[in-house]
Amino acid sequence: MQERGKTMENKYLNEAIIGNKNMLATFTEKGELQRLYFPSKDNRQYINFFHTGVKINDSDLIYLHQDINNNYKQYYEPDTNILNTEITNTYFNLKIVQTDYCLMKENILVKKYTFLNDATIDLNVSFFVHSELLSDNNNYVGCKIEDNGMLQYAHDFYVATIAKENKIFKHQINGSKETIKRTEIQDKDYIGMSKDSSVAYKIGLLKPKEKKEIYIAIKIGDNGNISQIEDELDRITKIDLAKEYTNTKTFWRKYVKSHNGLNLKEPENSYEERMYEIYRRSILLFPLLTNPETGGIIASPEIDENFTKCGRYAYCWPRDAVFVTKAMDILKMEKETEKFYKVFCKKTQSKNGMWEQRFFTDGKLAPCWGYQVDETASVVYGVYEHYKYTKQEKFLKDNLKMCEKAIDFLEKYSKDWLNIEGIEKRDKDVVKEEIEEETNERLGRTHKYHVSYDLWEMNEGVHLYSLASIYAAFESMIKIYNALGKNVSEFENNRLKEEKIEKTKKRLEKLQLEIKKYIDENLYDNEKKCYVRNLTDKKMDISLLGAVVPFNVFKPKENKIKNTVENINMHLRTYTGGYQRFEGDHYMNSNPWPIANLWMTLYYLETGEKKKAKETFDFVIKTAGKHYLLGEQIDNNTLKPNWVIGLRMVTCNVYNRPRKNFEKLGDSSLFSHFCRILSMRHLGIDLRFLGT
Repeated sequence: MQERGKTMENKYLNEAIIGNKNMLATFTEKGELQRLYFPSKDNRQYINFFHTGVKINDSDLIYLHQDINNNYKQYYEPDTNILNTEITNTYFNLKIVQTDYCLMKENILVKKYTFLNDATIDLNVSFFVHSELLSDNNNYVGCKIEDNGMLQYAHDFYVATIAKENKIFKHQINGSKETIKRTEIQDKDYIGMSKDSSVAYKIGLLKPKEKKEIYIAIKIGDNGNISQIEDELDRITKIDLAKEYTNTKTFWRKYVKSHNGLNLKEPENSYEERMYEIYRRSILLFPLLTNPETGGIIASPEIDENFTKCGRYAYCWPRDAVFVTKAMDILKMEKETEKFYKVFCKKTQSKNGMWEQRFFTDGKLAPCWGYQVDETASVVYGVYEHYKYTKQEKFLKDNLKMCEKAIDFLEKYSKDWLNIEGIEKRDKDVVKEEIEEETNERLGRTHKYHVSYDLWEMNEGVHLYSLASIYAAFESMIKIYNALGKNVSEFENNRLKEEKIEKTKKRLEKLQLEIKKYIDENLYDNEKKCYVRNLTDKKMDISLLGAVVPFNVFKPKENKIKNTVENINMHLRTYTGGYQRFEGDHYMNSNPWPIANLWMTLYYLETGEKKKAKETFDFVIKTAGKHYLLGEQIDNNTLKPNWVIGLRMVTCNVYNRPRKNFEKLGDSSLFSHFCRILSMRHLGIDLRFLGT
């Protein structure tokens, strides 16, 4: 939604994230509520701004999120999605603790404010809320004042901001922006046509060391019968929010404990502590990014609604989510993984077997700008990877037809773009092929299928990573057939089906050989003595490692691969030890990407070079954000995340290796376990439109 001719102001960094099954809220490091999503994590968002402040004695408004005299400290309650922001106004020596949490059984965001007078004089405190919702001509926002808050509403929704016990003592619906800084809000009207409104509450006189508190509840609902809405708001004021705080804390701590798939022990040093915190914060992040009905997973809470620097992030890329589900499996989230494949993937598969670039988490097609063939290949790969954890044949049977449709598309796509044929030609619809050929000739096309973007969504063409993903999809399909054995056709009881499967397996094996041959003949640069990323620019790219990890086209110690890694180190490693994605990567100032370092870590673990693995891994550990969330990119000067915090890639590709490969890496035995989670999902997952 947007106001007439205006869009939401740019707020690029979500420093902290909380939520429940249906709500998602993000905050700045100073506690400002930036975004509030409901009823899904990607659509839609209501808040343009939600500002709070205090009047102390005779002062003007002191904004809690921005004042020269404010000091800040922010932290989560351990093992929870409850966020505390301590705000100390040094001029008046008033300490405010803002505690934000979403109820687990109610779609309510609670904001508790505790005021402590650390001064030697009495402080008279009033609390102000100024809220502006996103509004447009087709769904214009108005406001109705209630005894204990305000009801902001449009045609199909309302956002109520109400206090549990405190009554408002003044308010303003129209023109609040002009008066609130002087705390002079006043309005005779109880209802009006304004997208921003403000209310004020009396906290009262605080004597030195005295403490008082106020609970503010934000409720989002469907607009309807006004009397029913009023009844609902009355009900909310009767909820024991202190008890709900305890219930919320208990829920999340139990959640972390039940999903500690690696059974990590308490850390013994600061290095292990950072890894442990990243691990636990990742467990808490996954449910905040997942649609509980479909299993769809957003890449990140949104950071760029106005498309100023990217193509937005709050969508589900099938490829990206596939690698997240590998982490989910080891974190005992098998049901969430299964729902992703059985609900989301089936719902989003095109008639011809492919998956488009990205979707809303409810399965509806999201804005796209091109095709990426590894989206389709990765889904088939992911289905078999999930089976490796569960060993449930029923899961393979349930997804067999979906995978067969995808493989059918990938076969046709490979033959079209690589000009190769399988061991046997498929049954052909002659009339259909003649029509397609005539259409392609008329339109000047040389291929039946649209050219693919690379996984960075920048370059169209034939890419090594994309070919490697297709190779792995064919391998996964063969293994799916082998795992099911004769059971694959039991529901048809048809010998012809079994014969067809055997022919398909042989055809896929032949195509694998052809793909590998094509890569060696066309994507190996004899002058550089290494593989290159595509047929045109031939740049060094971290995604070249995809041919080894995870797609296993080549062995890690083959000379051509070792030479490729040497070239990657020469061209992509920065002076801080962080790796860029590819040569000449200028997106957001040519920063290193943690995912590139983790990919290098996985490669070095494959080769047994543990010292190098730890070096590449250390960069990720030391550059984690203040809440142990990893950023998409790292500023080489500050070594802090500087773009997109809260990616689902925080814990991704669970690369299940025998324990002996991870033992005693450097000085940290904990690393041996945690790298299996932290390694992400071998790339592609949160990498958005790079624009111009």
